[in-house]
Amino acid sequence: MEYDLKLLHVIAVLLIGGAVAAQAAEPITLRIADQKGNMRAQLEAAHALDNLPGYQIQWAEFPAAAPLTEALNAGAADAGIIGDGPLLFTSAAGAPVKAIAVDQADPYGTAVLVPQGSPLQTAADLKGKRIATGRGSIGHYVAVKALASAGLTAKDVEFKFLGPVDAKIALANGSVDAWATWEPYTAQAELVDKARVLVSGRGLLAGNSFLAATDQALADPARHAALQDYVNRITLAQRWAYRNLDSYSKSLAAIIGFPPEVARLQFERRAQHWEAISDNVVQQQQEVADFYHQTGMIPVELKAANTFDHSFSVPPASETAAR
Repeated sequence: MEYDLKLLHVIAVLLIGGAVAAQAAEPITLRIADQKGNMRAQLEAAHALDNLPGYQIQWAEFPAAAPLTEALNAGAADAGIIGDGPLLFTSAAGAPVKAIAVDQADPYGTAVLVPQGSPLQTAADLKGKRIATGRGSIGHYVAVKALASAGLTAKDVEFKFLGPVDAKIALANGSVDAWATWEPYTAQAELVDKARVLVSGRGLLAGNSFLAATDQALADPARHAALQDYVNRITLAQRWAYRNLDSYSKSLAAIIGFPPEVARLQFERRAQHWEAISDNVVQQQQEVADFYHQTGMIPVELKAANTFDHSFSVPPASETAAR
């Protein structure tokens, strides 16, 4: 009987050990928050989601940065893509989030739009007008920068803080005079609604968007490794997308529910490329933070360097996605 008990004990230890090992081998779930299919479309079109090493992705799509950052702050997502302005507002609110990679782009499509027949011709013409945008969004930022370029401030206009869908309707029915927004909404407004760009982001913005992750995800070695792999894949997928615009545009259009010509225009003219966080990027973000503080949009001074994690790399330009 003593022998049998020892044998049973050995068997139990082996079974428990095997169960623990099996549990450890189970893939973790990386919860990615996306804006209008921005990242997911590239990854799926380039088949860059095949054979994920030790993790799986759970997608959540958001129409704008505000609800996305709320998800990050609440711990409902591990990482997501947001513009430079929303990243600062998130930091100012004390959210445990840091940028781990930057997607640099031509900022033309982050713009102030007006109806085709609008009498407004320059940023100076916005004085006394009503502008729809999302509070704290990159659209909000480009609007204030456009006003500053004409010697105006936010006090010279009336902001109507609306989500993209409601802002689009407000511009169409004349409830507002202008709409400050971003891609793909700018391309949609131009091609479908025949709106025109009054002021583009060129010369006003750096054109940076960030992949931001929660401190909790960054502190977990397994999630950190999964995030690095994800950065590698999204970088290579984006390069593939620019080499295959027709194919990619169709995939993106299907995901975001926009016409293929809109999907293509907004993506092609952005000329995006992922980069690791550099001192120059931190300096650009500090300039945005200083502007927000000087204009009173953020009441506290922010040190932009505190909003970055430098432990992530980006594949060299010579590497491309294999399909």
